[in-house]
Amino acid sequence: MKRSLAVTSAILSYGLATVALAAGDIQAGKTKSAACIACHGKWGISSTPDYPNIAGQTELYLVKSLHEFRSGLRKDPSMNRLAEGLSDTDIADLSAYYASLRR
Repeated sequence: MKRSLAVTSAILSYGLATVALAAGDIQAGKTKSAACIACHGKWGISSTPDYPNIAGQTELYLVKSLHEFRSGLRKDPSMNRLAEGLSDTDIADLSAYYASLRR
C-alpha cells in the first residue's frame, strides 16, 4: 500500500512539474524544429501514417510526451535518441511551436 501511494505521488508530482514547464517560446521552437521535420513534416503534418501529426496538439501534451521520450518512459528508438539531447527549455519551445500550428 505504501509503495503504490509513493508511486502515485511521484506520478502526480511529475505531472504538476510538467505543467509548470509549459511556457515555451514559439519562435525559438520553430528554429529548433529542424530535426522534427524529417518525420513530422515541415508544419507538423506527417506525410506518412508511420509518424503522428503534431501540429495543433496541446502544448501540455507535447511537453509530457517529450519528457516521457527523454526519460525512456515512452519507447521509440528515434524519439528516445532525439529527446535525450533536449533541455527542458528546448522541450517547452518545441511544444509551444507545434501547439501554435493549425492541423
